[in-house]
Amino acid sequence: MLSIAALLALSPVMLFIATLIKATSSGPILFTQNREGLNGEMFRMYKFRTLHWAVSDLSGVNAVTAGDPRLTPVGAVFRRTSIDELPQLINIILGDMSLVGPRPHVPGMLVGENRYDEVVPYYSLRHRMKPGLTGWAQVNGLRGVVETRQSAKARVDHDLAYIANYSVLLDIEILLWTIWQEVVRLGRGP
Repeated sequence: MLSIAALLALSPVMLFIATLIKATSSGPILFTQNREGLNGEMFRMYKFRTLHWAVSDLSGVNAVTAGDPRLTPVGAVFRRTSIDELPQLINIILGDMSLVGPRPHVPGMLVGENRYDEVVPYYSLRHRMKPGLTGWAQVNGLRGVVETRQSAKARVDHDLAYIANYSVLLDIEILLWTIWQEVVRLGRGP
């Protein structure tokens, strides 16, 4: 219900974003990509396109970094403020995602040169819950590109701590922190 209300309330903003994307670069407005969800099942995740279409990585293995030349001018702003994630409200309505949970990764997600599941042997435990639009790891500064074993382990450990301590009150806290970090502070992402 919250996702439907948010989608309706944000529809003028989302229409404006779609217009900006179309006016500033060629290609589709939305970018879709396979992600791992509950129990490792694949689903198509929706995002506003932030990269030039000709150099988009549909596999998602080549993560976007700050200052990435593949970013469109408006795409850089959308990523910094996480506005590009708003279409995932559709994924929530479809039942693929939740408002809060471990962020969905692409299959074969890398940490440096190694697969996540090779770096963190218990990585698959994070699939015991639906992925979320935001999560405990993200509000604790563990978002963006992960290049070290320590940061990969910290992110998975935060995801598992969230799963072990799940509650409606914790979800509300995470949502409020997300709004503070991404809207009030205007984001921190690449």
